[in-house]
Amino acid sequence: MTGAVLGEDGLLRCGWGDSSDDYRVYHDTEWGRPVHGEQALFERISLEAFQSGLSWITILRRREGFRAAFRDFSIAEVAEFGDDDVERLLADTGIIRNRAKIVATIANARAARELEGELDALVWSHAGDPARPAPKTLAEVPAVTAESTALAKALKKNGFRFVGPTTAYALMQACGLVNDHLADCHAR
Repeated sequence: MTGAVLGEDGLLRCGWGDSSDDYRVYHDTEWGRPVHGEQALFERISLEAFQSGLSWITILRRREGFRAAFRDFSIAEVAEFGDDDVERLLADTGIIRNRAKIVATIANARAARELEGELDALVWSHAGDPARPAPKTLAEVPAVTAESTALAKALKKNGFRFVGPTTAYALMQACGLVNDHLADCHAR
C-alpha cells in the first residue's frame, strides 16, 4: 500500500496529505497535532460526526460554514438551539443538511455542557500509546482501535450521538491522541 509521497515542495507526506491544496494545509498544520479545550474538541467531534459517510474534503471545505451556522461551536449557545434552529440549519447551504446529524450536534452540545468542563479530560483519557510504532504505509493505519472503541462508549454513556468507534478514531487522529502520520512523513 501507499507510503509517504513526495510533494512538489520536496516534502514527504502521507499520501492523502498531498492530494489537494486543502488537504496539504490541513495535513501540514493541523491533523495529528494535539487539540485541547472544550470548544475546540466539540468542534472536532461535530465535524467528524458530519463527515460520517462523506469525504473529509467535503467537510473541510465547508468548515467556515459550519462555524458560522453553529456559532463557532460554542457549547453553551448550541445547547440552547431549538426546533427553529434545526429548520434554519436544514436550509443552510454552507453545511451538510442532514437532520440526524444536526440534531445529534445539538444533543452533543447539551451532553458536553452536562460534563461541566470535563470534555477535554474525557477525550484525552483515551489517548493512544505514544510509543506505538509509526505506520509505514496507509494500510497499517487502523480504522478502529481498542482506545477508540472505549472513547466511543464513554462518549455515548455521557449522551453523545454519532460517535461510533470509527468516528472516535478519526477524532483521535485529527486531535493528536494518536500519531498516524506515516514514518517518512515530514509532519511526524
